[in-house]
Amino acid sequence: MKTLVIAEKPDMGRNIAAVIEPRAKNNRTYLEGEQYIITWAIGHLVGLAEPDAYDPKYKRWNLRDLPIIPEQFKIIPNPKTKDQLKVIGEVAKRCSHIVNACDAGREGQYIFALIQQQLKLRQPVKRLWISDLTAESIAKGFAELKDGVEFEYLTQAARARSEADWLIGMNASRAFTTRHQTLLSVGRVQTPVLALIYDRQKEIEAFESQTFYDVLAVFKQEKLDYTGTWQGERLTSQEKADTIAAKVNGKNGVIAKYEVKETKEYPFKLYDLTLLQRDANAKYGYSAKKTLDLAQALYERHKVISYPRTNSNYVNEQNIEGMHKALHMLKSTPYASMAEGAEPSRVNINNKAVCNPQRVEDHHAILPTLKRPGTLSKEEQHIYDLVIIRFLSHFYPPAKYKQHTVLTEVEGETFKTGIKELLSLGWKVLITRDKEQKKAKPSSKKGKEDEEEETQEWNDRSFDLVPDHPVHCKKSEVKEKATQPPKSYTEGTLLKAMESAGKSIEDEALRDAMKDSGLGTPATRAATIERLKKVGYITMQGKKITVTQKGRTAVELIRHAGVELLASPEMTGQWERRLNQISKGEASADVFMQNVQKFTISIINKVSSQRPAPSSLFGGDEDKAKGRGKRSTGKADAAARAREERPPKSAPKSKTATDASSVRSPLGRCPRPGCDGQIIEGRKGYGCANFKTGCSYVIWKEFAGKNVTHAMLKSLLLQGKTQVLSFKNDDGSTYKGRIVLAADGNGKLSVQAEDTSASVK
Repeated sequence: MKTLVIAEKPDMGRNIAAVIEPRAKNNRTYLEGEQYIITWAIGHLVGLAEPDAYDPKYKRWNLRDLPIIPEQFKIIPNPKTKDQLKVIGEVAKRCSHIVNACDAGREGQYIFALIQQQLKLRQPVKRLWISDLTAESIAKGFAELKDGVEFEYLTQAARARSEADWLIGMNASRAFTTRHQTLLSVGRVQTPVLALIYDRQKEIEAFESQTFYDVLAVFKQEKLDYTGTWQGERLTSQEKADTIAAKVNGKNGVIAKYEVKETKEYPFKLYDLTLLQRDANAKYGYSAKKTLDLAQALYERHKVISYPRTNSNYVNEQNIEGMHKALHMLKSTPYASMAEGAEPSRVNINNKAVCNPQRVEDHHAILPTLKRPGTLSKEEQHIYDLVIIRFLSHFYPPAKYKQHTVLTEVEGETFKTGIKELLSLGWKVLITRDKEQKKAKPSSKKGKEDEEEETQEWNDRSFDLVPDHPVHCKKSEVKEKATQPPKSYTEGTLLKAMESAGKSIEDEALRDAMKDSGLGTPATRAATIERLKKVGYITMQGKKITVTQKGRTAVELIRHAGVELLASPEMTGQWERRLNQISKGEASADVFMQNVQKFTISIINKVSSQRPAPSSLFGGDEDKAKGRGKRSTGKADAAARAREERPPKSAPKSKTATDASSVRSPLGRCPRPGCDGQIIEGRKGYGCANFKTGCSYVIWKEFAGKNVTHAMLKSLLLQGKTQVLSFKNDDGSTYKGRIVLAADGNGKLSVQAEDTSASVK
């Protein structure tokens, strides 16, 4: 009898067949040769069953029916791919052995385990464990097949992860939804990600900008001019800053300290999916999902890049030869001028910045294949360009600089200068050529003024300072600046935060467990962001991500319920650490699941005693998620199901707005005459909690180019005005003023200029 090989995807199956059965007959859903039959899954062919598979009463969401904790989890085929599952079952009857050729990782192991369980496959199993699909790796992998029982612990970890996610997501989503009569999606990954965005937005809103002053001086030494920034405590008095500037202007000084060192900047790491998504978002504004879709098209349809859903930035030793061949291929493409300047010897097995097998897990970094690109769409070309330039950069030398640090002393005042003098571009010549070829405009860098006091780049001249010679201060000036709030997340910066969420955790062991996984995986992070959009928790303002009213309330309800771990990266870290231990046989999957069940029960108990929140706290976003969609029967994803099902009409409804205090803190008394209500925060403004009884008082959050923060609001309510702020005129000039609240109780704001009697309304 023959041996059945089950790959995870059709392309993988065909690649394997090309090596082990090159003359195999193509039967569309499988390939058959003399020794092997090669077929494939299409992702998850089997998934955990919905709650109503255990009891029909679970079709209706009811808090009294929770928690749902199956004694034995049921699995069901995905109806969309049931025909392929049937094919595997039929060809398996003609085989005496099976090779699990799904992805070399936890999820690949789980995909195979579910197929094996559903079809009751009893044949002995061998495991193909390779990190790429080169012919050499496939041949070597089949020559060194491992026994399937060696991966039993990994299977247990994969199963525990899936079932635990089902328990938490299914129960928490139903509990919060039925308790608060609004569709609330809760998940182990999506909820901590939402909390990251929420916390950042709260930081921005609470931030109160402070004005400060920098003193800059231009020094001259023979033919050399350079700028220094005054060193000392931050200056908040313009008068003091003016005094220092006047004191040094036109005076001679000396070089108090001068250090020079040569530095090198090496190429950035090869792309994994998350890094590619971050760069595509920063350069082209593409969403994480769009970049994933484009990369997948380059991989599957055009076959010009390797598997994109990777979390590795490195390659294996056997990939080095392929990288050299890909370099040669690029010499006959539009990238020829870049490829010709490359030095092949720089990419070798001893270059640990490129070749590091210990850092390669399921798949190596994203690389170009040997296939020349045909006609790509403009957007596909953008992604391919990123991959090619990052790939080629490793065949170039590092960029070299001289780093100059100067302390100049004039009249007892010290000024610091940092100069980054370019010696050779090295790999950065690729970036320059790329911009020239596309006639790209250099991206504007915000905060450049802040950077100049730290390091000034000198790319077209040398910095020839003689430390023993005097200098002359030819000019000095005072620059007014303002402290800046944290930046809103973009999809790119959010992906970085998801990837490195462990950095915000104190416990070292938890941080290590999350170091390579963070919140979600490279393959799921884009879907998590899209899910948060779809359920109405976040919205996009250009590239900025903001939390909706519904998203804010969801986070606050979860935290006020006493289940903070649901909104914390800490829980993911604890789970990942335990799952890693299970996969190595160092911890028990049964004990892990018992603890998850206890946590699930505690969630239900705490949510059940929570006061229902009034519908006004959710805005109108929840309506987008209501209604019954097609029921998912594939991989269990409680968050996805939560957005597709309508909460039951029988759940209790809140009747008054006074319950808002459980999730909305009052920010001050309503200034409207005769109203004794409290001001609470809304989506676009701060309004009176008595709006249902007719009070329409509101202070809008955005005014005169400023975001009215909590601190500014309190000043307005108590004193009728804010502190002194900087405003811009239409011609770009700035002036000082305060935001003033009208005294007639209508919430109208105006700007009162400090230096004139004019005001802006």
